[in-house]
Amino acid sequence: MYLEKINGPEDVKVLSREELKLLSGEIRDALMNRLSKRGGHFGPNFGMVEATIALHYVFESPKDKFVFDVSHQSYPHKMLTGRKDAYLYEEHFTDVSGYTNPEESDHDFFNVGHTSTSVSLASGLAKARDLKGDKENIIAILGDGSLSGGEALEGVNFISELESNFILIFNDNDMSIAENHGGLYKNLKELRESNGTCECNIFKAMGLDYVYVDDGNDLEKLIEAFYQVKDIDHPIVVHINTQKGKGYKLAEDNKEQWHWCMPFDVETGKSNFVMEGENYATMTCDFLMKKMKADPKVTTIVAAVPTNIGFTEDKRKEAGKQFVDVGIAEEHAIAFASGIAKNGGKPVFATHSSFMQRTYDQLSQDLCVNGNAATIIVNTASIYGMNDVTHLGIYDIAMMANIPNLVYLAPTNSEEYFAMLDWSIEQNQYPVAIRTPCNGVIHADGLKVDIDYSRLNQYQVNREGSEIAILALGDFYQIGEEVAKAIEEKSGIAPTLINPRYITGLDVELLEKLQANHMKVITLEDGILDGGFGEKIARYFGPTDVKVYNYGLKKEFIDRYVVEDVLKENHLTPEQILEDIGV
Repeated sequence: MYLEKINGPEDVKVLSREELKLLSGEIRDALMNRLSKRGGHFGPNFGMVEATIALHYVFESPKDKFVFDVSHQSYPHKMLTGRKDAYLYEEHFTDVSGYTNPEESDHDFFNVGHTSTSVSLASGLAKARDLKGDKENIIAILGDGSLSGGEALEGVNFISELESNFILIFNDNDMSIAENHGGLYKNLKELRESNGTCECNIFKAMGLDYVYVDDGNDLEKLIEAFYQVKDIDHPIVVHINTQKGKGYKLAEDNKEQWHWCMPFDVETGKSNFVMEGENYATMTCDFLMKKMKADPKVTTIVAAVPTNIGFTEDKRKEAGKQFVDVGIAEEHAIAFASGIAKNGGKPVFATHSSFMQRTYDQLSQDLCVNGNAATIIVNTASIYGMNDVTHLGIYDIAMMANIPNLVYLAPTNSEEYFAMLDWSIEQNQYPVAIRTPCNGVIHADGLKVDIDYSRLNQYQVNREGSEIAILALGDFYQIGEEVAKAIEEKSGIAPTLINPRYITGLDVELLEKLQANHMKVITLEDGILDGGFGEKIARYFGPTDVKVYNYGLKKEFIDRYVVEDVLKENHLTPEQILEDIGV
């Protein structure tokens, strides 16, 4: 094997062209080895094998600096920079993350898991190089629909201003996670069909030099193109036409399905992980489909992640014009939703919690300052959500709950979630965000579920008690139930158990009432404590004799964590809470 002997890019450079082609096959075998057993980003990496080999063959990493976007296409790069064991041997799978990571290697410059950032980051590297008088090549690798993101377009618009070496490798596989959307992709199609020669060229329109490679999986052509641009003295785009999932027919034929995968059987492609029972993605899709069929004014919007709420290709086709994928453009999505609401429509925008961070200004300015009644579904907003450092969903409460005019709701069960969603779509007074539960589909089982949430900030008391009150928000309501049971069993005290429901405000009437016969208040929230829900409660009780214990997550970046470990570290087990409060 050639791959086993690759300890760095210098070992790639000594191989013959035929040996490089054999190496590409070995890299795909190693990708298959890891991905079939552990899962991860499949299509982007299989499509980038030859380009990555050519980059390391021609350039001098880490002196020449590669910045991958989204960096979910960096697995081959990791193999060629000393981390091959993490793909060859199962006992080393946990040695690396799914994205570039400076802690792993000097060949990685940024920890990047969000899209459309590479051009801006790399342009900063280039500017610093120029200021220092250095001469290295700066290479940004952009792909998988990232060009539709606002930051990518801002970066591409800027780099002509550098007037120095900057190489943008545009990996065009005609896909995002799902299909691409937007007018610029029509131009990219024209460029592919004309072999890069059509008169309309978005890159040249932004003042950039341009090279086209019609087969981005042809090593010889890639090496030739990269030698052509190496040490160039001005910004240039190398547009390579690659095949997503290259080398595995199932992935080539089903690009959306194989963008990312769970562990699977290599022969059949069938996942080894079967999701049984109910799930919120499918349930949300079915609910929204029913609403859209009943009312043509209801519109579902996503930003390149349609299956975050279950909209597979067949469901998207069924929904027709009432389903809109804006591409990687969360900022546009929120403003777009605000406009729809303003003109009498009923928009629902859904994306992951960590992606909502990219559109804070639009949430605040375009939506909430204007007070338009759009519905925002915030998915994977939980310690139970995605667990890598670039996709943490635990910051949304502190970020969103402090925007004026926004009503942010935290359901505790399935029936409550859909009741809140139905109310939000049908009301026309408030911008409303709703956290999708992440701790499994839990049913109400006799708990009261309201259908009208227009009386804002009215908490729900599910169990009347005394001495100790537990305000358990959203996904942590079930922990609250466990704590209440443990307190009663150990002390004989029956605590009051409250479902706050509203993240964005205080039920002053209820909190004032609690002071009469409660000396301790426990708050539980599935997010960071700093700036969160519990601090609002503590601030209210500050001048009183009531002692408040806030439980949630400390402000930190955590990576590839085990949920149970994080809960224990933050004293979020019933045993720890009882010890803390002296029961």
